[in-house]
Amino acid sequence: MVDVFEQVEEELRSDRYKRLARTWLPVVGGILAIALVAALSWWGWQSFQTAQADKASAAYDRGMEALEASNPVGADVAFTEAADVGTRAYKALALMQRAGIAVSGGKTPEAIALFDEAAKVANDPIIGDPAALKAAWLVMDTNATLADIEKRLEPLTAEGRPLRPFAQEALGLARMQHGKLPEAREVFVLLQRGLDVPDPIKQRAQIAISAIDSGTAANLAPIVAAQALIPAAPATPAGANAAAPTQP
Repeated sequence: MVDVFEQVEEELRSDRYKRLARTWLPVVGGILAIALVAALSWWGWQSFQTAQADKASAAYDRGMEALEASNPVGADVAFTEAADVGTRAYKALALMQRAGIAVSGGKTPEAIALFDEAAKVANDPIIGDPAALKAAWLVMDTNATLADIEKRLEPLTAEGRPLRPFAQEALGLARMQHGKLPEAREVFVLLQRGLDVPDPIKQRAQIAISAIDSGTAANLAPIVAAQALIPAAPATPAGANAAAPTQP
């Protein structure tokens, strides 16, 4: 009799296991399939990122070699490739290199746009803030309003930003340029008293304060305004003779 009960109980357990298997095996199989697809996708993405980083690194190196060889055209092509295929860091660095080439070629608006793009894609103040500050310096040499310049510089002067003293110095100079001498003096005084301000910036701040207090800085705004009215000299076409042709 005991054997019969054990046999019945065994058959019941077997039926229960079969039902459980029919219910859960598809679910478990689906979860395992999803996990496998996710793992393969992650591996594929990582491999793609590594390959793109390698391409960007090689292109960036070619750009640096071209710069050393005084070949700005070839360098710009290489840095453009690095920016197209690289990670955020490579893209930002390559854009900054292209901006430097544009500055050397006298293409200020193009350089500003490239520095702005580099600051935007960097997503890291350590890389992005230098680009943003260089763009602001270039804008200061244009006919931009003080409000436009302050909009660029003030975020860089926030506590904890890596180039804060340099951005504060630029902000003070911009206000001097536009005749806002009391506001500029406040910035330079803060720089003088700052604990984390490099000594060269403190020295330049003292010079600026002396210029403001002596009245010398008051002449800066009219000079800057007059310079803005001077039309830019037309570029000399490549291959053109510098001297005018002689009359027959």
